[in-house]
Amino acid sequence: MQQGDIYLVPGPVRVPETIRAAYSQDFFTPVLEENFCALYNETSKLLATIMATNTSVVMLSGEAMVGLWAGLKSCLQAGDKVVAIANGVFSYGISDMAKSIGAEIVTVEFAYNTAITDYTRIEEAIKKHKPKMITAVHCETPSGILNPLAMIGKLKKQYRVPLFYVDAVASVGGAELKTDDWQIDLCLGGGQKVLSTFPDIAFLSVSNAAWEYIGKIAYQGYDALNGLQNPFQYPHFTYAQNWCAIHALNIACKLLLQEGLKNVWARHKEVAAFCRNEINKLGLELYPDDPQYSSPTVTAIKVPAKISWPELNKSLLASGLSLGGSYGPLTNKVFRIGHMGAQADLALVKRGLEILQNVL
Repeated sequence: MQQGDIYLVPGPVRVPETIRAAYSQDFFTPVLEENFCALYNETSKLLATIMATNTSVVMLSGEAMVGLWAGLKSCLQAGDKVVAIANGVFSYGISDMAKSIGAEIVTVEFAYNTAITDYTRIEEAIKKHKPKMITAVHCETPSGILNPLAMIGKLKKQYRVPLFYVDAVASVGGAELKTDDWQIDLCLGGGQKVLSTFPDIAFLSVSNAAWEYIGKIAYQGYDALNGLQNPFQYPHFTYAQNWCAIHALNIACKLLLQEGLKNVWARHKEVAAFCRNEINKLGLELYPDDPQYSSPTVTAIKVPAKISWPELNKSLLASGLSLGGSYGPLTNKVFRIGHMGAQADLALVKRGLEILQNVL
């Protein structure tokens, strides 16, 4: 596959050498030995700090979708009611996944180009259907929107909804995320976005309430969370762990925390603001209706009428720039610039936008 020298796709991001080096080290120690236990536990605590939670954070081998399935299959059974708040490809996808398990889905729908801000409809759905779980996506990368979640957390608490499941894969580390304060019981992340590792580890914060359901349902499978509350006691990990990937994630967490969470958020906001200002200068139109809800990790842009996305992408690649298209209803209508993690770099984005300007 052709790739440009300037790589600004919205994930998986380019992996810096400092993190890439962790994969070159040889590890042959079984997962129950002391040094792996220490690595796993330390990484879990680092992730908890980044996610602003006092709950446990578990890691699973595989891309973030493994963690998404893990939370749904470990906490839901056929007949359970789920209120799925949807305004994009991934939030609709979560509702489809829950439906495939046999859950009864009530979807509170929003337009793809708007953020989740009409809380009246959400409250009505919760009051009427009394769900076991609410689902939402923090950053809808295909549409470049960062959804505010604090009010949904308040409604969850007010109406005593047992579980709130949030996909924060494209925001964790790059935007403010208050897992505990927002009443999130299952918060999903992945290393391949802001943390800038390869797409090989999913991580998931799990509240005490979620652990109770996990224990009762006792789902068994490769992606099962059951048994991972205390993974170094029996029953323990049911498969060999990706030691190198967890080591890389550990390094990535430490680099982020050394920079400082607020400093990382500020860097992402600065690069995002610069990117969008330059996009406006080029006469291009941002996708989200309200710019205040644009994500600091990705910018979504409407494909200009004078050229198709496949043609534009071909020209960009030939000029050395890799950007991202979009998915679902936004296919060939929206393209995206990923400025997250290692790519939240002002100089890198400037070079990318210069190429985009020349191609246009």
